[in-house]
Amino acid sequence: MPANFYALGAIALWVSLAALGVALQHIPPFLLTGISLLMGSLLALPFVLKDRRAWQVPASTLALGVGGLFGYHFLLFIALRHAPAVEANLVNYLWPLLMVVLAPLFLPGIRLQALQVVAALLGFAGAAMAILGASQSTAGGGWSWGFVPALASAFIWASYSLLTQRVKPFPTAAIGLFGLVSGLLSLLCHWALEQQVALGGRDWGLLAVMGLGPLGAAFFLWDKALKLGDARQIGIFSYLTPLGSTALLLLVSGRPLSWSIGLAATLILGAAALGTWPGSARPAGT
Repeated sequence: MPANFYALGAIALWVSLAALGVALQHIPPFLLTGISLLMGSLLALPFVLKDRRAWQVPASTLALGVGGLFGYHFLLFIALRHAPAVEANLVNYLWPLLMVVLAPLFLPGIRLQALQVVAALLGFAGAAMAILGASQSTAGGGWSWGFVPALASAFIWASYSLLTQRVKPFPTAAIGLFGLVSGLLSLLCHWALEQQVALGGRDWGLLAVMGLGPLGAAFFLWDKALKLGDARQIGIFSYLTPLGSTALLLLVSGRPLSWSIGLAATLILGAAALGTWPGSARPAGT
């Protein structure tokens, strides 16, 4: 039960991520990612000051954490800038399904079952429905390349979540180190590649909410949940994220729920549920 509460806490914070990203879309993505991750890393300071060994992790583990946190969020923010926000958000939230489909490649003793193959097809059908619906509502009527980084962000987060189960166990406080290094890397990229911008008071307020919430506390809660509970059970709860996130995006954008978005959400959520149906994730040989 404690693991489930940690997972639900992370999900509640992640629901706001896409809406915050849209509200801050005028900020260059490297700058946005860098400031938010640095703010989120501050949450680990009390634990590090108490025990500095909390940040002593192998270089390979640090590389995994930085690749996951930096890569996922940067690609997501790029997608939200170059594709309709609701549809890009739905494509991005294929990551719970990808966790199931990719599990045999990353975790020993797990093999893909027939139900998982069907779930994968339904999930990608939902993504295609979202993309087609967005194309029909776009003035030019064309396909948006922003769906590519949306799908890439889903793959990165799924693989990061699975690979953390294979590396040597590390303290949850090490998530702060991942965020610190990722944030500094993002700011370096901003300095080298992006135009400098001035931030207002509202911007800093939203950045603080993003950094301390979906790009901060949520990571710690997610890692704690995976350490304490069954990853498959926790994965079931994660399917609440796309539903809540999409609903919030619709609310803040004033956009009605079209049939294509509703059908895409139904297919993705149905695929996710089917992918974790009892007996669909048995260890190999059972």
